[in-house]
Amino acid sequence: MPIPNGGLITETNEQYYAGAQRFLSDGTGIITTTFNTDLILGSSDPNALNYTLNNFKLYTSTTGLPGTYVDYILAFTVVNNVITLGAAPVAGIYIAVQLKVLDGGSFGNEDATGTAVQENYGSYGYTSLNDVINGFIATYVGEHKLIPDVKRTDVIFHAKRGLQEFSYDTLKSINSQELTIPPSLSVTIPQDYVNYVSMSYIDAMGVKHPLYPANDLTISPYEVPLQDNNGNYTMDNFGDNLEGSSLTNERWGEANDNLLNGNITVEDYFAYSGWLTGNPFLGQRYGNEPQYAQRNGWFNMNERDGTIAFSSNLKDRLIVLEYISDGLAYELDMRIPKMAEDALYAHILYSILAGRVNQPEYVIQRLKRDRSAKLRNAKIRLSNIKLSEIVQVMRGKSKWIKS
Repeated sequence: MPIPNGGLITETNEQYYAGAQRFLSDGTGIITTTFNTDLILGSSDPNALNYTLNNFKLYTSTTGLPGTYVDYILAFTVVNNVITLGAAPVAGIYIAVQLKVLDGGSFGNEDATGTAVQENYGSYGYTSLNDVINGFIATYVGEHKLIPDVKRTDVIFHAKRGLQEFSYDTLKSINSQELTIPPSLSVTIPQDYVNYVSMSYIDAMGVKHPLYPANDLTISPYEVPLQDNNGNYTMDNFGDNLEGSSLTNERWGEANDNLLNGNITVEDYFAYSGWLTGNPFLGQRYGNEPQYAQRNGWFNMNERDGTIAFSSNLKDRLIVLEYISDGLAYELDMRIPKMAEDALYAHILYSILAGRVNQPEYVIQRLKRDRSAKLRNAKIRLSNIKLSEIVQVMRGKSKWIKS
């Protein structure tokens, strides 16, 4: 591929794929990097605690040949991605800037370990929220334009609100965590969690099996006030209700899932000693509800403790939680897929003018229809449905079922 020449791509192949940029010293000690990733400097001292906060490492070589680079351990500073070396190398020395990467890079001891490079992969498909704001102001704000004047803070507010709304059901802002279910049968809700998309346990082959919400099976009470023998609430010295632990959660954690889902063996069925007087397995599968007739397991949201509770058969299982955030939790989240950029422009434009007085109603309605149409187009584009996948599904409809 050609080197960056004024187009939208600003990184070389080495910068993008390897996270590295090399320079030949001119004796000034000033290095201007051009990564898409901003350099983060905690400390230039390898012995300092904050040194691990750096998202890059520096190396030097006298020849520039592979295997000759060594760590640069002298003092340096970083301002706006420009590195200033405290002791400038003489002219002709090779300098390498390596962003932290999972395999440690290819310089020195190959110990520049981190995820800065991987976080930049696929970034060409996105544009930053700041670029959207700048583009909106340049396109729609000014004399002889739809919006004669507007505060930048108003544009930022509506851009962020639009990003939040789009993140829920339009943008590909699904996060996921791989977790192991502890003996307590509960895990903490992720910090940037808004709502779950799906929950699955992973078997020994890496195949996921869907878990289902408990719904009508159980509930995690939000309040568990302590009661005396007469059923009255007990209170502390300040008049607040005393809280106890939930017996509902405790019983759910100890429940035998086979009594719910009908997943029993013939031995279990006939080995039950009390079957003549009320075998709990007797006729259990007949008329069983679909939400109960599965053996993968259940989960329910415990809003009181801020956790997700799981059924007892999932203890020590590996699960994957997929959930949505609002797109504003972290800086990396605040970016827009290019296929939804036009929809966000339409949202900001409609939101600003709809909140102003004395605006012609026909203009507001036109902008509202335009916003809806562009949002619908963005959903279709981001759904990522391919013709070949539809063909595969349709071919499956013509299979012969053999008995």
